[in-house]
Amino acid sequence: MTRRTRPAMGVLLFFAGMVMLAFYFTFAAVQGDYGVFKRAEVDAEARVLRAELALLEADVARLENLTRRLSDSYLDLDLLDQQARDVLGMIRADEIVIR
Repeated sequence: MTRRTRPAMGVLLFFAGMVMLAFYFTFAAVQGDYGVFKRAEVDAEARVLRAELALLEADVARLENLTRRLSDSYLDLDLLDQQARDVLGMIRADEIVIR
């Protein structure tokens, strides 16, 4: 008389629980708030923001240059003439306006 024994139900439940736990942590590592996909998204956004920062810094440098050229210590007469004519809407006698 040979008797077959079934594996204990507790062992099967333990291994099923461990497999489900492994799947959960794997999913969280890939799709979660701190997962691989979120990291790639944050890196892409950081690249876009760095490019925007470079554009803004160039704009600030240009405006600082214009401000320095109109300051009391360094006066660029050509820039002053251009700005005055733009603000007042005036032209010189030797200029032609094309609309």
